[in-house]
Amino acid sequence: MDRNPSPPSSEAEEEEGDAVGNTVYSKHWLFSILTRLIEVISPEKTEPTGSPERNQTELDEEMENDICKVWDMSMDEDVALFLQEFNAPDIFMGVFAKSKCPRLTEICVGILGNMACFQDICMSISKDENLGQVLLQRLCDSDSPTLLETSRLLLTCLSQPEVANVWVERIRENPSVYDCVCFIMSSSTNVELLVKVGEVVDKLFDLDEELMLNWIKNSRCWSVGPAGDDSPEELPDFKIVPCILEAAKQVRSDNPEGLDVYMHILQLLTTVDEGIQAIVQAPDGGKETWSLLYDLVCHELCQPDDPPIIVQEQKTLLASILSVLSAMFASQTEQEYTKMRKSNLLTLHLLCVHYFILDMPLIGSLIRILQYMEGCGKRSVDNSKESEEEETGRPDPNEEDFHLKILKDICCELLSNMLQELTKVNQI
Repeated sequence: MDRNPSPPSSEAEEEEGDAVGNTVYSKHWLFSILTRLIEVISPEKTEPTGSPERNQTELDEEMENDICKVWDMSMDEDVALFLQEFNAPDIFMGVFAKSKCPRLTEICVGILGNMACFQDICMSISKDENLGQVLLQRLCDSDSPTLLETSRLLLTCLSQPEVANVWVERIRENPSVYDCVCFIMSSSTNVELLVKVGEVVDKLFDLDEELMLNWIKNSRCWSVGPAGDDSPEELPDFKIVPCILEAAKQVRSDNPEGLDVYMHILQLLTTVDEGIQAIVQAPDGGKETWSLLYDLVCHELCQPDDPPIIVQEQKTLLASILSVLSAMFASQTEQEYTKMRKSNLLTLHLLCVHYFILDMPLIGSLIRILQYMEGCGKRSVDNSKESEEEETGRPDPNEEDFHLKILKDICCELLSNMLQELTKVNQI
């Protein structure tokens, strides 16, 4: 005898209703973790048998494992939306205000960073003024992992066109950000953190010239907003250029992408007169900047024993470095000729020797870069022609690589200027 199929069990219905969106994650479990998180930071949460100081600064192993699972899960949009719906950002604000545990703070900022990858949630987080201020205060934290996650969150928000201006304005109005960022760049040895902070600064300067000008002109800023107990109430008198150079030296050997970021920051500074002056009118006359960039071009990048194709890999880094050198050369040349008009013949002779000794290795490097680019261009055209025989709709083989073209223009301009100045000096 035929019979209707049995209805699904209530347990199966409950499991389906408990799932977060289209995931297999449990709403009940997530909610229980958020509840436990509230309990961790509540004043009533005490351990009579334990040390109060230990309870404040360390996270229970089971709780750490569970909250780390939430951190991983928050990369899923359905989970991120669920956390947003149940006011997780407000709970995290409570953590930032009350917790003395660096690991817990790091994880909560990291979860927010994952949530901010989704546009609607990013807009909600960004428009919360209180949360925005609290997050900027995290830049004053002394814990490197927390600083890394905070920088990652800021970069995520700054990369969203809909909310980027909100953060730029917030940072412009919060002078402690300048101090904290400069402190990190000038003192940290954590390469991963330095790269991420550099990306934040690079993005800020690219988005807002006014903010860049403010930071260039900044002579002293007092920290505002609460810092950690072990953070100084007053930070040293930071100058943006030395801080950038120090960070660049730290990332130089370990992270080529990070070096690229800091060289691009210097290039952005040279797009305004104030930035060029900040470099060349430093107490050392810009010697530290010139020496670093000169050493990179003459002794590290695009070397004689490298294959010509290396210029493809290093093209953006070389373009930034040569652009800064070109701006510095033009500015310093003008200053030198001003001095020459007031000097005697011996000084002029010494200046000729100075130009000849210092400029020739750089001129040689510029010529080599141009030669490598020519070889690279020929190889690219040959490869494109071979591909055209097999496929249709390929890009025009005569179309020059955009970044290589920029590098060629900058390289030619600097080489031309240097050769002209050498000619003038020899005539003198």
